[in-house]
Amino acid sequence: MVDSDLRRAVVATLGELGRSGDWRDRADAGHSLAGFAEMQEAVEPLLRLLLDSGDTFVTRRTAEGLLRRKDRAGLTMVASALAVANDNHADYIHTAAFDVFSIFSDDLDEALRLCEELSDGTDDRVARGARRLQKGLAEIDPVLRPA
Repeated sequence: MVDSDLRRAVVATLGELGRSGDWRDRADAGHSLAGFAEMQEAVEPLLRLLLDSGDTFVTRRTAEGLLRRKDRAGLTMVASALAVANDNHADYIHTAAFDVFSIFSDDLDEALRLCEELSDGTDDRVARGARRLQKGLAEIDPVLRPA
């Protein structure tokens, strides 16, 4: 059974760590918070870390954690940030996407499918970011394909 009070406490603690002046703390917080992306309490700190103004490593590490979930919650968060990201942050988000989706074609295909669904959604920001993410994913040529 999931203890929602403990999960909220963890998200709050990681959110505070994500406000640290040390980029390593913020990167660790973003990567760890990715595991809670489905929780409303994690949305604001994750978006802040995806668009970290102090260090783009924080952006990359947070995006990687979210994309490694390989689910709608992670892709939605990344798409939401990508919709408003400057070119520098977008480059680091796309690098994280390449790192995550360049191995297995099945994972890439599923991410492209989810991006297609998100790009048709009612949230304009997420839809705009999903189209931007989908464009970057379409450029990836994965190493392993089904036999």
